[in-house]
Amino acid sequence: MIKIWRFIEKRLAGNDPVMLIVVTDVKGSSPGKKGFKMAVAPDGTSAGSIGGGQMEYAMTALAREKLREFPSVPFIKKQVHAAKAGKDASGLICSGEQLHAFMPLASSELSKVRCLIQAQESESGGLLELSPGGFFFTEITRQHVDKTGETTDGDWYYSEKISPPETLYIFGGGHISIPMSQVCCMLGFRVVVLDNREHLVTMKDNTFAHDKKTIDYREAVKYIRHPDTAYVCIMTASHATDQDILEQMLTLPLRYLGMIGSKKKVRQIFSNLLARGFSERKLQHVNAPMGIAINSETPEEIAISIAAGIIRQKHLD
Repeated sequence: MIKIWRFIEKRLAGNDPVMLIVVTDVKGSSPGKKGFKMAVAPDGTSAGSIGGGQMEYAMTALAREKLREFPSVPFIKKQVHAAKAGKDASGLICSGEQLHAFMPLASSELSKVRCLIQAQESESGGLLELSPGGFFFTEITRQHVDKTGETTDGDWYYSEKISPPETLYIFGGGHISIPMSQVCCMLGFRVVVLDNREHLVTMKDNTFAHDKKTIDYREAVKYIRHPDTAYVCIMTASHATDQDILEQMLTLPLRYLGMIGSKKKVRQIFSNLLARGFSERKLQHVNAPMGIAINSETPEEIAISIAAGIIRQKHLD
């Protein structure tokens, strides 16, 4: 999501208006999900997606049309995925519908957008609010439930808690960590790579990770910030350090915990941890050997396999 806001920031800083389109509600089968966002500039360049296909093409065209009328006013647009939906027909036939809020943004909103970006990157988060009255963002520390609503007179309101990106921690900066970082950055994760070896070439070559550190693996647990939104992949250079890190990670309420290795290695490490007092139930939550079985061999294929397993776990929660 941060890419959308960076796109908007760049355009507004250049004094170009931008149309922010947000999916505020969905019903039935629909390619867009609540919270999906897209930003459209007057020249047709864009960032993000509200579901793709013919509907997204039409909504992009509508956004550009309204930008030509700038300053335009915020409005909502329903799209029904059925052939006989009249003016609300999306061109799709998957039988659901989705509601879009169109929010024109000018350079006067630049400070709000920058505040949102800073809140995400500092991991504080905040509250995004859209209505006919405009675009608002405030940093928050309290719990918030996303809300949306529409009344018969055309009034509407949408709010969403903007959270920091989920973080993937990769313990082990070897060859697999590079494509893993690339793929998971593309998936929207903040990627942190940690290794205990100094001057490691693959750490230097990794231009995708947001952060890279040389650490003492015996202190691995202290590097995990916000465990409840953290994903951890263990792929160090030795079985002993894999076990040491896994033992520390088992004490945290992680969203995902995985370890690379053969079935024989996993059995041995699990046996060692059972002997150290960890329960069978605790170990059942470890994805090991991690990754989806796709007969992967190269570092790139292995990275895809692991990323697929992370996606599956993410959407099971």
